Amino acid sequence: MKDFRIKRILFPVDFSDRSDGAAHYVEALTGRFQAELILLHVVETPSFLFGGPESYGAATLNKIREDRLVEANSKLNQYLGAAVKHFDVKRALVEGEPAHQIITYAHDNPIDLIMMPSHGFGPFRRFVIGSVTAKVLHDAHCPVWTGVHLEEAPPLEQIHCRHIVCAIDLGPQSEATVKWASSLAREYGAQLTVAHATPEVEAFPARYMDSEFAALLASRAREQVAELTRKAGVNCEIWIGSGNPAEAIRAAATESKADLVVIARGALAAGIGRLRTHAYAIIRNSPCPVVSV
Repeated sequence: MKDFRIKRILFPVDFSDRSDGAAHYVEALTGRFQAELILLHVVETPSFLFGGPESYGAATLNKIREDRLVEANSKLNQYLGAAVKHFDVKRALVEGEPAHQIITYAHDNPIDLIMMPSHGFGPFRRFVIGSVTAKVLHDAHCPVWTGVHLEEAPPLEQIHCRHIVCAIDLGPQSEATVKWASSLAREYGAQLTVAHATPEVEAFPARYMDSEFAALLASRAREQVAELTRKAGVNCEIWIGSGNPAEAIRAAATESKADLVVIARGALAAGIGRLRTHAYAIIRNSPCPVVSV
């Protein structure tokens, strides 16, 4: 990926605190790549506008719809304001179901990266990936950046990309994921660690449950990761953990003080590969943002 570039970033915004936090990272990445930034806001049409009480009348319903669009357009035009005045920025306002409109826009335009918060809410937000984000992760054809603690995002000047952890399951998409992460690391001059979690030993017959067998699993996994990265032409550190993938990758990111985690997402819908079946858990447990490639 010698010509690796992020030329167009799609940033769906809903004007929430999490969007404001994500915006700090969006500004940092847009500036780094001098990318075109598209701010997309989706006006979700209330169900009553499709078939409300007859007493509303068509004129009233149209007026409600028009007022909502005018208000949303005003917010969108003012959003981020001076913060992005030196960027190439496009603002797009559309109506419909948010996830569908985000995916449609990304498919119809040459988008290189979608950036959006996870939008889990309430006391269970750490255990829930918002439905819109989940649908985008499921259907988008380009990499998707997201995070769960974005309302607590640091200011722009404190956002760095010095260490990237790339989590792989040694499945078919692992090499492409490592190459993508390596290209991003090279762009930033960041250190890259490729992480892999071996299966929990409890899943094996009791006669194999000893430290020697666990060490054998780790040794073989390290050899496989080393061979994969060699084939991909990537220089990196290798981290081997064990157990639940989400917990293991969180440990790898925490130990390395990672600024970003990269995982594979291309076959997420099919549920192929041990790591991809844990993708949502990895995202919601990561101490830093995650790019799903």
